[in-house]
Amino acid sequence: MSGDHQTLALLLFSAFVAVTLGITTWVSRDRHGSAEEFYTGGRLFSPMENGFAIAGDYMSAASFLGISGLIALFGYDGMLYSVGFLVAWLVVLLLVAELVRNCGRFTLADVVATRMRERPVRIAAGTSSVAVSVLYLVAQMVGAGSLVALLLGGTSEAARAWTVIGVGALMVVYVTLGGMRATTWIQIVKAVLLMAGTVALTVLVLLRFHGDFNALLTTAAERSGHGKEFLSPGLAYGGGWTARFDFISLGLALVLGTAGLPHILSRFYTVPTARAARRSVVWSIGLIGSFYLMTIVLGLGAAAVVGTDEVRASSAAGNTAVPLLALDLGGGAGSTGGTVLFAVVAAIAFATILAVVAGITLASSASVAHDLYASLKKPRPESPAGSPADSRAAPDTEARGEVAVARFAAAGIGAVAIALGLLARDLNVAFLVGLAFAVAASANLPVLLYSLFWRNFTTRGAVWSVYGGLVPAVLLVVFSPVVSGSPEALFPGVDFHVFPLQNPGLVSIPLGFLAGWIGTVLGRERADEAKHAESEVRSLTGAGAV
Repeated sequence: MSGDHQTLALLLFSAFVAVTLGITTWVSRDRHGSAEEFYTGGRLFSPMENGFAIAGDYMSAASFLGISGLIALFGYDGMLYSVGFLVAWLVVLLLVAELVRNCGRFTLADVVATRMRERPVRIAAGTSSVAVSVLYLVAQMVGAGSLVALLLGGTSEAARAWTVIGVGALMVVYVTLGGMRATTWIQIVKAVLLMAGTVALTVLVLLRFHGDFNALLTTAAERSGHGKEFLSPGLAYGGGWTARFDFISLGLALVLGTAGLPHILSRFYTVPTARAARRSVVWSIGLIGSFYLMTIVLGLGAAAVVGTDEVRASSAAGNTAVPLLALDLGGGAGSTGGTVLFAVVAAIAFATILAVVAGITLASSASVAHDLYASLKKPRPESPAGSPADSRAAPDTEARGEVAVARFAAAGIGAVAIALGLLARDLNVAFLVGLAFAVAASANLPVLLYSLFWRNFTTRGAVWSVYGGLVPAVLLVVFSPVVSGSPEALFPGVDFHVFPLQNPGLVSIPLGFLAGWIGTVLGRERADEAKHAESEVRSLTGAGAV
């Protein structure tokens, strides 16, 4: 890429960073250090604001870069991601949003702990939440590295690595200084920018083909090198029964995984009521639905305008399809329009990555502090009767200590995500997010649904459900073609894979539900009917909700 592309893109990105750091600084001045302020922003956001923030949190680099790239490479089969990510929100709207808002306070573990023994449940749920968050963060880091490689012509691995480190450092700053309030406003700004950029590119693609969608499809099929097969099922998942099972596995993970993502669940606590949480989801579905429809146009447009071979030559995983499309739509390399449009798209993609990693880091650091740290530390001995001021001071001091731990946890999680992002730099970002969704659907969703809807569910069942989904999901990924045994694997030079599928969801999701059922049925513990009745009334009516 020319120096003009690099300079303009970096200037626009720097402007976004400056604005968001300004927001973070402004918000941090009014922060009073409470756990509620840090984790939920004081629960003061309106449904529309939270809906935009949810959309900003969800429309990640996987959506903007990865899905469009997969459609450009594989046509019809790539659209599964667009459909799966959108359909997942029906599960969130109908089964999760209001009930989670009424039952919980800050994290997923809060919902389960309302009727279980807290310590084992919080340790299990906190562990799974951190695992899902780190996987999701890796995808964003890979997206950042792909963008920089394109900006610099793919010549500097060092610059790519330093960019991943820089993104990680920025996300830690956002979270530690501004908490949920700053993170939310960053996500709102990013959602507006991303929607505006996506609409502009979609309009330009359709104008290129004079509004004739059939011409777009025909040209995409011709330039893909696959002909009509490009627009038919089976190009990516039609190579045999293994590929077909992979298709089913991925679909299950995408549709069921959203309801178990920690950074999505935490957004329901930022509004004052359950009704506001439900309205937030309605707002987000409108934004997310229109966005994913446009990613289909962008993916087909990249295949038709740029060409599948050119996309693959730039990035084997297809992560650079949208920036290349923008360059061509603006007039091509060397043109002023191409330079400007490419720079705008690159800056928006960077903004997308920063906003999403901030939300995920906040959710995972909350799990570390509120669930793991609070459960593992020694319980505070009860003080003798004293003044009311003393009884109020201890919980306040405890909450401030928890927030401090969350800030340190954000830095640690950022470091882990940076290291793994550098390792997985050649994988498709949408594919990586699919793995995170599979782990979320396997470990978090079963325990959440059982806790909300099964009267006889017990603490042992909850712990078994989490680990019974988490451990198989992680192990199946480790021993899958994703890690070894294929040219595109993390370690292409070795082969220790024994599990044939790339996505573990088909096996690990049922195992999570089965483990929860077995743990409950075989355990001697009896479910606390009084606590279940209390949590049921609270989840359905909001009585007693925070």
